[in-house]
Amino acid sequence: MTEGEDDKLAKRWQKDADGIVIFTGLFSAALAAFAVVSVQDLKPNPQDTSAFYLANIYQLLADSNISRESILATPAQPPPFSPPRSAVLVNSFWFLSLVISLTCALLATMLQQWARRYVTITQPPHYSLHKRVPIHAFFANGVDKFHLPWSVEALPALLHLSLFLFFSGLVIFLFNIDHTVFSV
Repeated sequence: MTEGEDDKLAKRWQKDADGIVIFTGLFSAALAAFAVVSVQDLKPNPQDTSAFYLANIYQLLADSNISRESILATPAQPPPFSPPRSAVLVNSFWFLSLVISLTCALLATMLQQWARRYVTITQPPHYSLHKRVPIHAFFANGVDKFHLPWSVEALPALLHLSLFLFFSGLVIFLFNIDHTVFSV
């Protein structure tokens, strides 16, 4: 590969990585907003616990036949909380999507740094051609050895997987909010 080809390849990788970093940043922010809302479904609602105790207090006050000893002997406990299966599934999809998206951003940032460094090291202007050739061959061999072109092409595939997981979670989330959306 010639220096001009290296330069074009590295710049193409940098542009691809730029687009991925921008998209993953925006996507991760939107995804985090959805996750903040849906994660509330995984823990008990304090209002439900308060309503349970208020209902018990009301029953005790309304029924004058209950003795004080029977009240103390059997303290009422709210039923154990179990999150809905759909909430667990939605949050699993969305947090996995967020992790994949952030991983793509990290890998794209590393690719940008690597491409800049690759061009800088393989094309130093102050070295003679005899010194640049072994450096270039060494780095070109590393590109092939570590399958860097394949890795660069894998980033969009990971991003597509992240989007698929997000949309799968969104469908489940919307279905559980209102079934009429899916009856059309």
